[in-house]
Amino acid sequence: MSTCIQGLGLAVPKHFINQAEAAHYALASCVASDKQRQLATRLYLRSGVESRHSVLLNSSTNGETAAQSYYEPSTETQPFGPTTAERMQTYRSEAEKLAIEAAGKALLASGVEPAAITHVVTVSCSGFDAPGVDVSLITELGLKQQVARTHVGFMGCHGAMNGLRVAKAYANADPNVQVLLVAVELCSLHYQYEWTNERMVSNSLFADGAAAVVVSNAEQSKSLWSIGESLAEIVPESRDAMTWRIGDHGFEMTLSPAVPQLIKQELRPRLEAWLSQGDLSLDQIAGWAVHPGGPRILQACSEALSLPDSALAASFDVLRRFGNMSSPTVLFVLHELEQQITGPTVALGFGPGLAIEGCLLYR
Repeated sequence: MSTCIQGLGLAVPKHFINQAEAAHYALASCVASDKQRQLATRLYLRSGVESRHSVLLNSSTNGETAAQSYYEPSTETQPFGPTTAERMQTYRSEAEKLAIEAAGKALLASGVEPAAITHVVTVSCSGFDAPGVDVSLITELGLKQQVARTHVGFMGCHGAMNGLRVAKAYANADPNVQVLLVAVELCSLHYQYEWTNERMVSNSLFADGAAAVVVSNAEQSKSLWSIGESLAEIVPESRDAMTWRIGDHGFEMTLSPAVPQLIKQELRPRLEAWLSQGDLSLDQIAGWAVHPGGPRILQACSEALSLPDSALAASFDVLRRFGNMSSPTVLFVLHELEQQITGPTVALGFGPGLAIEGCLLYR
């Protein structure tokens, strides 16, 4: 029995900001040395991002300067911005809106009625709330109250791959199952005032967004993508290369400059071994939906796999237009590839661990 993605929906907040203005706000709010301030604008403009969406913006870069009032300049009494509790209150009020919009689009694209959904799988690493997004999806979209719920939490940028693995398992177990998978992240809630080099990079990349797919048995439905085997690898002795931890003023990310080199060293042999289990080789892969964690991450993948520049064009384009939205981002890339690719496609993401997660898809 095979499973497939029937419909895909995307959602981003209404307002967006370009990188030059984002750098301006960063300089206004952050606790940084003079040297870091001098480097800030250059770093933001070299991030590969041109614009990003955020639930915290009051207006967009659109002939006038984008406006926000959430992150006030650092003061003696509030040197590091809103507390984690305050940020989670915003997550509670805003995450469900994006999730509902993306899920509604996915259901419409799939042709599946909301009442036919039997399972909901939610993915998020940027907030915690219960009852949360899953319950909001049921009540707002008209799903059955008996829907089975599973949450994939705090796994990072590769979370959508974990969610697809769960959705596939449900669909394989019963041909009558219809799974709604929704990944939603509000990464802009975790802007850090106290800058280290790693936090400067994170502040320049992360954004907000949501993506949803409907997954079911391929024999009874139309198919955008058939879902094949998954890859799950932890790179030994790389536990501190990427971390995601809860602090007093938001969640704190560390991203070692060693990550691109680890990808160059570790990615190719692991992918080749995985693909060989299905009698595939790297040169038989028609499409690459690589999570755009940043330009150096994408460049490391390209070098490790000896890919032509065109292979990761969709990933670079999503990074440029939306930034790194964590878990939903790879589904944005997959949406870009829908009309471009026929043949085996590899979806790929990286996260704390250092974890390498992948999924093989077919069109």
